[in-house]
Amino acid sequence: MAYQFYGWDSAVVPALTQEYAGIETPQNLYDALSKIWCEYTCAPRMRKDWSVENKTLGQCSITAFLVQDIFGGKVYGVLREGGNFHCYNVVDESVFDLTSEQFGDEELCYRDNPEQFREVHFAKEEKRERYEYLKDALKKLCGG
Repeated sequence: MAYQFYGWDSAVVPALTQEYAGIETPQNLYDALSKIWCEYTCAPRMRKDWSVENKTLGQCSITAFLVQDIFGGKVYGVLREGGNFHCYNVVDESVFDLTSEQFGDEELCYRDNPEQFREVHFAKEEKRERYEYLKDALKKLCGG
């Protein structure tokens, strides 16, 4: 598969858990999530624009924290217009963003951004519920 997400070519970090059978690399996770991301997992404020062609739209924080569960590392956020953060992952020296395709040709700066914490993001009940849904759907897809 030809990957388009930011950092796909340098995302060579191993999974720290065997909880999700077949998910050994970020590329494996991207493949699996491509079958799961949907309008429901999209941020509510963006749902009207979500489509199969733009499946990563509104999926960043829940995806980044799931990446952290599987691969470790930290989640960082690029400040966007309107005060929201677009989340991505840094594991060891590897910087990657499984949901960067939603921005098309726009180039984001993946340096010197603030760390993001699930306690803050999941203070929003709907976001925690979308994360749990994504996590459960991944477990089912992986035979769990």
